[in-house]
Amino acid sequence: MKNPVHFLALGFGSGLAPKAPGTFGTLAALPLVLVLGLFTSLPIYIALCVLFSLAGIWLCGRTAEDMQVHDDSSIVWDEVAGMMITMIAVPLTWQNVVLGFILFRLFDIAKPWPISYLDKHVHGGFGIMVDDVLAGVFSLVCVHLFLASPWF
Repeated sequence: MKNPVHFLALGFGSGLAPKAPGTFGTLAALPLVLVLGLFTSLPIYIALCVLFSLAGIWLCGRTAEDMQVHDDSSIVWDEVAGMMITMIAVPLTWQNVVLGFILFRLFDIAKPWPISYLDKHVHGGFGIMVDDVLAGVFSLVCVHLFLASPWF
C-alpha cells in the first residue's frame, strides 16, 4: 500500500477486502463517479473514463507483474474504470446508481461472450482491463435502455 501504483491498482485499498474484492472495488468507485458526475461536464467525464482505462492498463499490469500473478483478485482498478464507464451520461439518482452497480457486477461476474473470451485469452495489463471495460460498456447500454423504456 506504500507504493502509489499498487494503491491505485488495489482500488485505494478496497481490493484487500477478504471477500468479494471486486464488489468492494466497484463500491470504491462510487464516490469518484458521484463527484465527477456532479462537478464535471460530460466531455470531461468521458475523457477521464478513457484516461482511467488507459492508465489502468499500466497500473494493473505493473502491479500484477510486481505480485508475480496474472490478475490477482485484489487488483480492482479495472472495476473502478468499469463502473465509471457504466455511469456515462446517467442521471445520478440513487436508483440509477444502484441499477448501474448491479448491472456492472452482473456483467463482470457472469462474463457473457465476448467478455469471457477476452478474460481468458488476453493477458497483461490490457487483459486485466479489457473485460471490465467491456462489462462497463454493456452495463452502460443496459442502463440507458432501462432509462429509455416506458416501464422504468
